[in-house]
Amino acid sequence: MDAFLRLRQPAWEAGLGGMSAAGTFWQVGRSLLFGLSVLGLPAAKAEVKVNLADGFDFPVGKPNAEGYYKARGLRLRAPQHFGEDWNGRSGGDSDLGDPVYAVADGVVTFAYNVRTGWGNVVLTRHAYRDPSTGEVKYCDTLNGHLHQIMVKTGQAIKRGQQIGTIGSNFGMYPAHLHFEIRHNITIGMQRSGVPSDLVNWADPTQFINQFRKLNREWRPVAVPTGTYQDYGGFSGL
Repeated sequence: MDAFLRLRQPAWEAGLGGMSAAGTFWQVGRSLLFGLSVLGLPAAKAEVKVNLADGFDFPVGKPNAEGYYKARGLRLRAPQHFGEDWNGRSGGDSDLGDPVYAVADGVVTFAYNVRTGWGNVVLTRHAYRDPSTGEVKYCDTLNGHLHQIMVKTGQAIKRGQQIGTIGSNFGMYPAHLHFEIRHNITIGMQRSGVPSDLVNWADPTQFINQFRKLNREWRPVAVPTGTYQDYGGFSGL
C-alpha cells in the first residue's frame, strides 16, 4: 500500500531533465503503468485533488449520531461483519429514507445500484493528516443498502453533505445503514480477497472518535484513483 501511494514521486523527480514534453509524459505514464501492474492494480486515472479532512463525523444523525444506535459493529473473525449497522432508535423501518451524510471532505469513488445483497452503494475517498505522525493518509468509507443515492462518481463532497438516504436494499432487510471505513483503498467491492485485519479495515466508531477534530488545511492534495476492480460491470473512479 505504501509503495502504491508513493508511485508518483520517483517518476517526476528522477531522470526527466532534458526530455521533450511528449517524452516526459510518455516516461511518466510508462512508470505509473509498470508500477501498478507489478502491484496487481488497474492503471491510475486522471489526478483528483481533495481537501484534507478537518475531522470526521458520524454518517447518521449528524454530527453525533443523535437518534440512532449501532446495532452491529466490526467483527473480523467469523461470522465476519466488516463495518457497522446503524438504526433509528424507533426501530423497524422508521428510519427508511432518513439522511445519510458524508463523514468528511472527499470525493465519491463509486456510486451505483449493484443489486445482489448490496443495493445502492456509495464509496468515498478521504485524505487526512495523522496528528501522531504528520503523515497524509487515505481511507475509504462505504455506505450500503441505500434507498436513494444523491451523488455521482467523481463528485467532490463536503463534510456533513447529504449523499443518500437509509434503505433496506429494496425490502431485503429492515431499514438500516451499513457503514465501513477501510485503510486499504484498493478494496472497492471486492472484500473477499483482502485479509481480515486492522491493517485493511478500521473500526468505524473508534476511527471517527480518534480523528474527530483535525486542523484545517487549505491546500488540496492528490488522491490515488484507479484502485478498484470493476464490480458487476460498474467501474470506480
